[in-house]
Amino acid sequence: MLIAANTADERATTAHRAKLAYVYVRQSSLSQVKQHQESTELQYRLVDRAIALGWPHERVQVIDEDLGKSGAGSVERQGFQKLIAEIGLGNAGLVVSLDASRLARNNRDWHQLLELCSVFAVLIADGERLYDPRAYHDRLLLGLSGIMSEAELHQIRMRLHQGERQKAARGELRLPLPAGLAYDRAGAIILNPDEEVQARLHLVFAKFKELQSARGVMRFLRANGLPLPVRPLLGASPHEVIWREADSARVHNVLHNPAYAGAYVYGRRQKDPSRSRPGSVRGTIKVAVADWEVCLQAAHPGYIGWEEFMTNQRRLADNVSRYGMEHAGVPRKGSALLQGIAICGCCGRRMTLHYSGSHSDYPVYCCRIDRDQRASALCQEVRALPVDSLVERIVLDALAPDQIAIALAAMAQLEGESRQLERQWMLRRERARYEAERARRQYDAVEPENRLVARSLERAWEDKLRAVEAIDQDYARWRSEEPLVIGTADRAELQALGENLPRMWHAGSTSAADRKRILRFIVREVVLDQKRVRGQVWMKIVWQTGATSEHRLQRRVRSYQDYVDVDRLRRRIKDLNAAGKMDKEIATILNREGFVAARGCAFKNENVWLLRTRWGIPTVKINGAGANPMRWPDGSFSVQGAAAALGITPQTVFDYLARGLLTGRQLTKGQPWQIDLSGDQTKRLREHVRQTKRSKMEAS
Repeated sequence: MLIAANTADERATTAHRAKLAYVYVRQSSLSQVKQHQESTELQYRLVDRAIALGWPHERVQVIDEDLGKSGAGSVERQGFQKLIAEIGLGNAGLVVSLDASRLARNNRDWHQLLELCSVFAVLIADGERLYDPRAYHDRLLLGLSGIMSEAELHQIRMRLHQGERQKAARGELRLPLPAGLAYDRAGAIILNPDEEVQARLHLVFAKFKELQSARGVMRFLRANGLPLPVRPLLGASPHEVIWREADSARVHNVLHNPAYAGAYVYGRRQKDPSRSRPGSVRGTIKVAVADWEVCLQAAHPGYIGWEEFMTNQRRLADNVSRYGMEHAGVPRKGSALLQGIAICGCCGRRMTLHYSGSHSDYPVYCCRIDRDQRASALCQEVRALPVDSLVERIVLDALAPDQIAIALAAMAQLEGESRQLERQWMLRRERARYEAERARRQYDAVEPENRLVARSLERAWEDKLRAVEAIDQDYARWRSEEPLVIGTADRAELQALGENLPRMWHAGSTSAADRKRILRFIVREVVLDQKRVRGQVWMKIVWQTGATSEHRLQRRVRSYQDYVDVDRLRRRIKDLNAAGKMDKEIATILNREGFVAARGCAFKNENVWLLRTRWGIPTVKINGAGANPMRWPDGSFSVQGAAAALGITPQTVFDYLARGLLTGRQLTKGQPWQIDLSGDQTKRLREHVRQTKRSKMEAS
């Protein structure tokens, strides 16, 4: 509630003086605390202002915990929070500050302070006058003062940013540089003069071009014990380059930094308060390359060109395994060859992958976005193994004319990689020896009598010598495992392997990820559609050159209703059966003519018998369409003839055949039985029949 304004002398009452007076002291940055000491001293002298208003010296407290902290709300101010707490507890009668901008640079904190001072009847004083927040005109002046303080900060920031932006547009704003670059004495950007730094960064870009994966580069560096150069940006300048073990974040920082492409860039990140940590509004997000405020290409020397940098950015973005975002992902160790590059021919979206089977070893390409996002049915599923086999055969046939060139290129690459690693080790050993020699010179330069310093320098020298010895041992171990020059026998084996691409492709040392990586160098994507043609998978291979080729693959189906050419298959079986061919002979002919069973396997006589039964194609019997005779021309008995000779029913003959009491044969399923029955065997079986009948009669 607002009250009428009083005179300056009447505002500070005995009730106010019964409480404490708080002097709030703040500077916005540490540099201001260091350089603007007169302003800080002026704020501390506000204690005299509180004493002049009637507060004893011992009842005046100074809050200076916020020296070096901004009042814009970007950081948590412990001193301001303490002041708010004292006001809320009713301990404060007066708050003294040089002006409103010292207390707060944002309206949220400022009006919170005014509201609490109004509720608890706390006076506010600056260097000129005393205010009562409960008085209308004083509250109005205090509110305007807070608004002007925030507006002043906005104007300062805007002018500074505009000046910084104009300077950056000319490429003159001095920005922090990564470890691979440095400023010369004239202020121009040059490559880091350290040869080891240059060689290590060249190696990173070369290996990424080869492996197409930042994680693969990281594993290569760690496997060979090669750290990365890093320039820390915290602390006082100049920031010297230090060496740190390679990890994914450091490799990504190198690959994403446009400065290594010779570009001067300003505005790679922008503020986003939603990404800030508690107590801070300095959260930032990455800005797309097209939205960078300033991007001056070829502004200084670089390790790669701009085109290669953009290619790397597209590859890194595509390596993220988010098929819904149309990213292919990096080649992984799964057996599916088209992982990440299979495209649905029905909807045009990238297909995901899952593994079926009891041991999860049967990959399936699946278009499941509609099911995941709309709870509808799957678009399509395509079994991967037959598709991969066809694509593999097509790719190897396409590479067949270049096998010798590929073998020579592989040997040249292996030798080049060995030379690169040899140079990296040479530079590491040279640096270690330099640091040991430098430690020795420091030790020699100290006075012998000054043992306090000499002992420390001696220990440092010994540590450097031990580091040299460790690096030499690691180099010797690497040299024994990785020969610099490929031997004659190894060269001949590599050439033979390269000239036989199928052998290299199927070699046990070639991993699934290696096969996928080779494939992606040649094929951009493969479009799959198993709904276009019944019983077939339609494929379109999009090569990296932009050319396309279409192929068809007979797929495995559940029944012959979905068979690719069921009418032709029925006619062929009918014709072969009419020609007197048995089921086994028909199956052999069908396999020879390229027919495949519904399940994707070769035809067997059981398949032919099943199809004849389903389609109503009777077996062409050895006696034609007539009834079976008692005996066949070769002297063997039919089922009816054997039953008459033994005095039993035909069903009992089948039972004897099953039990092995009779021996017979069928040319194929559905053909009449031809039973071998001699005179002795007839007598024995008749006796067996009589005994069986007698036993049954006695039992009854």
